[in-house]
Amino acid sequence: MKKAETHQLDAIRHLYVHFPFCARICPYCAFYKTRGNAAEVGRFCEALVCELQGTTADLLPSTIYFGGGTPTALKTSQLEVILSAFHQRLDLSELKEWTIEANPGSVSARKANVLKKLGINRTSLGVQSWDNDLLQLLGREHNAAQAEESFRIFRSVGFSNISIDLMFALPGQTEKQWRDSLQKTIALQPEHISTYCLTYEEDTEFLARFTRGEFSANEEAEAEFLELAMTMLEDAGYEHYEISNYARPGFRSEHNQAYWSGADYIGLGPSAFSTLEFERWQNVLDHTEYARRLFANESPVGSVEKLTPEMKRTERIALGLRTHEGISVDTLEQNQAEELIRHGLLVQNANRVSLTRAGRVLADSVAAEVL
Repeated sequence: MKKAETHQLDAIRHLYVHFPFCARICPYCAFYKTRGNAAEVGRFCEALVCELQGTTADLLPSTIYFGGGTPTALKTSQLEVILSAFHQRLDLSELKEWTIEANPGSVSARKANVLKKLGINRTSLGVQSWDNDLLQLLGREHNAAQAEESFRIFRSVGFSNISIDLMFALPGQTEKQWRDSLQKTIALQPEHISTYCLTYEEDTEFLARFTRGEFSANEEAEAEFLELAMTMLEDAGYEHYEISNYARPGFRSEHNQAYWSGADYIGLGPSAFSTLEFERWQNVLDHTEYARRLFANESPVGSVEKLTPEMKRTERIALGLRTHEGISVDTLEQNQAEELIRHGLLVQNANRVSLTRAGRVLADSVAAEVL
């Protein structure tokens, strides 16, 4: 089975796997997802293993990331089959980080044990908020108590690398609600915390409500929420190593850092992207067609994009500026760099420039200025 016509995969160290199924469709989420019945989920599992079988043996991953959708929406037995297939088909001798996204409410002690036993060593728990009213607004299937129980289940079976996802600037969210969510998260002492500002994405119910005037964006409040997160999480000992991500020393997400640095990676599953040198391709955005193609020994690739050096440079700046390490000063025009440094938005350290604290709050504007 072909991934892209012109490339070998022998140098690829990063693997993403997209699980499209969710028990409930969140009204703000723009990722490819669907509510599948038992037959559809079973067919997807078979197709995923089929796609994996067509992946060259030269793939030597150092990171694997199971995202979605909701990977933990699958039955324990289905996850066991998929994980076993990864062990059988891939050389995992250099694997350092294997993450699975987990939705509170879809986690049991048995499922967590199976994940741990079969090599998952990091979990990203989609809490989003510890406020039950906000969870209801977000369409989440869990409440705060279930989220905490899921966290404790992962701890109880031996997970020592847990990330918690939170969202801010939600419609009607108060500063107290955001502060309380941060305090609750810090009290649980996860190794990693991600904080995402709500964005109104295309083809979502939230965008439709925004368009109708039911919701509104407040840039000043967004900045205040980000400032609060930076202060509280850094004071609690977390490194702010990317605009949306904080980690205890030694617990940065290696998989995401690979994305931000422009590393090549392979994506499996419907809608998954892959990038290799100057080519990017995406699998079809339909799990039924994805499975049909694989069972017919056809490529699941739906589209291919040729990247230019300028496109790669733009991505390198946009992503690199979001990180603590920043980018090479040579990447920017000298006048641009000097002006942003003069305005206190960038700081130079040796031959690299990175955002200051003030620059982080205005990260999108700074990126727009230099691109």
